[in-house]
Amino acid sequence: MLSRGTFQACNAPINDQCSKRFFNSNSISIWCKKSSISLSSSSGRAGSGLAVATNETKSKQVAYEPSLADRLRLGSMSEDRMSYKEKFIVRCYEVGINKTATVETIANLLQEVGCNHAQMVGFSTDGFATTHTMRRLHLIWVTARLYIEIYKYPAWSDVVEIETWCQSEGRIGTRRDWILKDCATGELIGRATSKWLMMNQDTRRLQKVTDEVRDEITAYFPKELRLAFPEENNGSLKKIAKLEDPAEYSKLGLVPRRADLDMNQHVNNVTYIGWVLESMPQEIIDTHELQTITLDYRRECQQDDVVDSLTSVEPIEDVGANGSAATAPKDVDKSFLHLLRLSSDGLEINRCRTEWRKKPARI
Repeated sequence: MLSRGTFQACNAPINDQCSKRFFNSNSISIWCKKSSISLSSSSGRAGSGLAVATNETKSKQVAYEPSLADRLRLGSMSEDRMSYKEKFIVRCYEVGINKTATVETIANLLQEVGCNHAQMVGFSTDGFATTHTMRRLHLIWVTARLYIEIYKYPAWSDVVEIETWCQSEGRIGTRRDWILKDCATGELIGRATSKWLMMNQDTRRLQKVTDEVRDEITAYFPKELRLAFPEENNGSLKKIAKLEDPAEYSKLGLVPRRADLDMNQHVNNVTYIGWVLESMPQEIIDTHELQTITLDYRRECQQDDVVDSLTSVEPIEDVGANGSAATAPKDVDKSFLHLLRLSSDGLEINRCRTEWRKKPARI
């Protein structure tokens, strides 16, 4: 069994461009602010000093030894060093009843490529994309909003290439965008965007992004605004109306598993997607597939919390951001509003909206 991010070496010809680009690579490049280093891996081992420079400190040498994961991972920085691309093989345990990758698989891959991007620029050795200053001050990133559009779900053994990049989002957060392509054909199969806020890991309170942290991260931001969804009134801008009781469908008493907790000591954001889908009507699951999902994260969920999942059909008269109708993907047939709340006191955990298209006919 091959591990994620590896191809078995063989004498078979390499036909597609993205595979050629990987197999012809024989070096690992690590870039830090105002400095860079290229590490040759032709002998299977590499080691050198990593020069790190900031406005406040002089350059200093830090020992760096690429890990086995660094050498096997199918990822690299773009030519301008402002984005990161990585290829993933869809595994059999990542597909669902439709024989294609689940939306949870897609969301996990987005999270994985984002973290690997952070590692590639020297961050996040023990956290989700945390910088050196963030780790020193016990600060972490938490998801505020996630929006995903999927045009075609990859099947088992398909290879997906995901590109990601970060940008500022006001004074209190950052945004991360993604583009998903079928590696064999270059076809665009999905897009996603997200907003992230900074939290103190000890007090669990939100905190503004400090100038020191912003200086660390902006070195890797595109010089000009780049959006995965540049269209005016696109679906990522649409506000989510609160679902009011009584809901049409519900799944009550959901309990986090130990495996749902992540390294930030709370329920991982991808788990919320599964909870939302638990209250979807079965007739929709049988006849439709998810095309878009928007999640607004309102509060943390801990291991001892009990959660209720509520779902209702979205009223047709709902409008998008700034009172204007958001542009929905043309294939959307049904849309729903969702609410995750604590069973104990009804406090809102997550507000969600989903859009569904009819399943394609099986060949």
